[in-house]
Amino acid sequence: MHNPSSDLGSRRVVAEGKHLRLIQQGHWEYAERTKAKWAVVLVAVTPDRRLLLTEQFRIPVGKPVIELPAGLVGDVTGLEDEEFEAAAQRELLEETGYAAGGWRRVASGPPTAGLASELVVFMVASDVERVADGGGDESEQIEVHAVPLDQIHAWFAKQLERDVLIDPKVYAGLYFVSFPSAADS
Repeated sequence: MHNPSSDLGSRRVVAEGKHLRLIQQGHWEYAERTKAKWAVVLVAVTPDRRLLLTEQFRIPVGKPVIELPAGLVGDVTGLEDEEFEAAAQRELLEETGYAAGGWRRVASGPPTAGLASELVVFMVASDVERVADGGGDESEQIEVHAVPLDQIHAWFAKQLERDVLIDPKVYAGLYFVSFPSAADS
């Protein structure tokens, strides 16, 4: 079988900003982050069975988006070698105000392999409790939602009615909540 990686051609930076660069390699163009390769995507359920979700306006799509809490790994100065679990704890607290007693890595891979070089790792939280306000850092305006799992599909329908987008990674997170042993195989 032919290996397409042998046809990639030279790699050229087309444009670079503070957080992203545009790369051309052979006939393909893609984006990569300047300060991180990995992101953590967090699946956190409270003891009373509420899934923690975030909502924020996303400029590229021009709408608010419902997402799982998430963030970059190693993008903070001095923490370039940050472990996934440390990034998960930091991001969960920053975005939602919740902390987790433990973390379990359940899946990883490229969320948009045709567009970007970024890789994500899904982390499932255990022993989740609220310890702060959340809402993101100074550059973010995050609204936190703790949605009862037994009402989540009706809640999603209401969000769609108000023209809010739902990130498909939320559905992947629900898979790991519904079938926790699937991640162990």
